[in-house]
Amino acid sequence: QLQLAESGGELVQPGGSLRLSCAASGFEYYAIGWLRQAPGKEREAVSCISSSGANTNYADSVKGRFTISRDSAKNTVYLQMNSLKPEDTAVYYCATIASESNYGGVYKCQGYETWGQGTQVTVSS
Repeated sequence: QLQLAESGGELVQPGGSLRLSCAASGFEYYAIGWLRQAPGKEREAVSCISSSGANTNYADSVKGRFTISRDSAKNTVYLQMNSLKPEDTAVYYCATIASESNYGGVYKCQGYETWGQGTQVTVSS
């Protein structure tokens, strides 16, 4: 059974950077997404990447600050987070994507299947 494990979350000051990792064996055939959930807020899709790594998608709230990537040799998907803001504070999860679309050059991901346990990111001074 596929299992995902996130790591890299920690306390960071506003304006700082973090890199989250999502590791698993056998997920090279899956598109992977990052989501986050802050206390009292709805879960938010942050970013996703296709199985090949050629296609990515970002939420407007993180566009230009976060970068998703994957290293097939290491079976790991990364989320590089720069210029962090207090509103980025949340538990971050990675998950396999249930369905993808790519129309007119716009790549989108929908639905999540297998989840990791989450990693806490806190942005505070």
